[in-house]
Amino acid sequence: MNALSRREEETLSKTAKAKALKECDSVVKEFADCATGRTFSVAWECRDKYKAVQDCMYHYTGPEPMAAMRAEYLRLRNEQQAGNNAASS
Repeated sequence: MNALSRREEETLSKTAKAKALKECDSVVKEFADCATGRTFSVAWECRDKYKAVQDCMYHYTGPEPMAAMRAEYLRLRNEQQAGNNAASS
């Protein structure tokens, strides 16, 4: 089976988001520092920093990285299943 269950898809999504937040920590921190103490002005004062956060997160959670992560997960799952089937034979 080369499809992911809903639970597997959600797990991969959460994993990708966690990795993105870790990798983009400095960019997120810059945005947070800019936004601190602002209310309405955050929209224009921190626009470039927010865009940088979005770009960084997309680098890890966009369609291409998610497709690669899914493919790797399926490869590992299929290897594990093949190993289990060989062991039970």
